[in-house]
Amino acid sequence: EHSRARWQEWIRRDRVRVNGIPCKAGHWLKGGEVIEFEIPPPAPVELRPEPIDLDILFEDDHLLVLNKPPGLVVHPAPGHPGGTLVNALLHHCGPRFSVGGDQRPGIVHRLDRDTSGVLVVAKTEDALRGLAAQFKNRQVRKEYLALVWGHPVPAEGTIETLLGRHPRERKKMSARPRAGRPAVTHYETAQSLGPVTLLRVRIETGRTHQIRVHQAYRGHPVVGDSQYGRARPGLLPVEPARQMLHAEGLSFRHPATGADLEFHAPMPPDMRALLRALSRTDDHS
Repeated sequence: EHSRARWQEWIRRDRVRVNGIPCKAGHWLKGGEVIEFEIPPPAPVELRPEPIDLDILFEDDHLLVLNKPPGLVVHPAPGHPGGTLVNALLHHCGPRFSVGGDQRPGIVHRLDRDTSGVLVVAKTEDALRGLAAQFKNRQVRKEYLALVWGHPVPAEGTIETLLGRHPRERKKMSARPRAGRPAVTHYETAQSLGPVTLLRVRIETGRTHQIRVHQAYRGHPVVGDSQYGRARPGLLPVEPARQMLHAEGLSFRHPATGADLEFHAPMPPDMRALLRALSRTDDHS
């Protein structure tokens, strides 16, 4: 979970001990030693309200459902203190908004920065607990549109693997981890367009980068995904600036009223433009 440089810093600061004694970099282990380490808590990020426009699909006293645009980070982190959804929520809901904690107020689930689509935010502690329980118990239906390279065979199916941290590249996830958590992705082909395919995807679990990792694992990475795929210049009429992944639908039970709710977000302009260009190219081929 932590970088090599970070571990080296902690070793220099005597935060890593072998048999109770601070160790030095390059220390050789013989086997049977007890290794202890002290990880300092991350420095809190000062959150400030920012007047960022929100595309709100639904709002009441308990929750807010929005269509997150691509490029919007969900919550601040060290080195990225502003311009996030949380900063926008503090402006929209008021600077005292702190449901679930000051650092990630109201956040029940996340979408990657460059993934667009439906996201729900809790406005009360009861709503946060109720929604979190539904996500944990797999009672939330999560539907995506994904444009992937190639043509998956079979045209519809289920991908089920463990998902865990990549053994060497710690910012990536892997479908072949040494240890991981179960991840289940269902997909079906919506449209084949030249070198790519538009998939309708439903995930049972919500692991980090799940759809992106699973599609890459099957040999069909998401178009525009530079982390799990590779650039293929000249194959598309328009080169995407981000991964072509959109959280199209979200269904859950209202945590206060018990009503069944279902929300859908229209495909964002960049993804729609690429599909139109692909359709024109396909028609002329």
